[in-house]
Amino acid sequence: MKVLGVVCSPRKGGNTEIMMSEAMAGARSYGAETELWTTAGKELKPCDGCDTCRQKGGKCHIEDDMQELFPMVLAADGLIFGSPSYFGSVTAQAKMVIDRLYSLYNMYVLPNKVAGVISVGSSIGHEGIWTQFSTFINYCHMLPADYASGFARNKGEVRKDRFAMKSSEELGKQVVSLIKQQFHCPEEYRRPLYRVCAEEYGIDSYPQNRF
Repeated sequence: MKVLGVVCSPRKGGNTEIMMSEAMAGARSYGAETELWTTAGKELKPCDGCDTCRQKGGKCHIEDDMQELFPMVLAADGLIFGSPSYFGSVTAQAKMVIDRLYSLYNMYVLPNKVAGVISVGSSIGHEGIWTQFSTFINYCHMLPADYASGFARNKGEVRKDRFAMKSSEELGKQVVSLIKQQFHCPEEYRRPLYRVCAEEYGIDSYPQNRF
């Protein structure tokens, strides 16, 4: 049983990573093996919308450091995504991670994984982070866990936030507990419904073709 923490902050060792480390410790205390991957220092490129991954078995053609993340996501039973708040939403790095994981979304390999969220901000913006990640989690038919939020501005400051630290630890435990429930999405609905309608009934989701 493996839980992967994906830290989408441009800063190495920042508040998001501190909270994620607490979550990983919580997961380990419940018997999971953990890995932590951070966008800090990585070469990441945005999705170019070529749709090659959909046409060629889920392989993204862009050669950058996302290529090391794909197999880690595939091997994980649970995921925790973390981002600081930038203008009320996730970082640019987080959005690149989400968009590039479209290649795995197209393989229908993300259902049945458990996923939680961590956010850090100095005041507002936590809801935007949760909304962005939870939308992605639901699109992929992953089982949503809870989310942990921390209030901090300066590097390392989140350690003073007792709620942030404890809720992160508990999130890690919760993800493992949900994995142990062995939830399984029905095989016929590993695909999103718009693809079920298109592939089974020849009805696509474009407005001009719906009626």
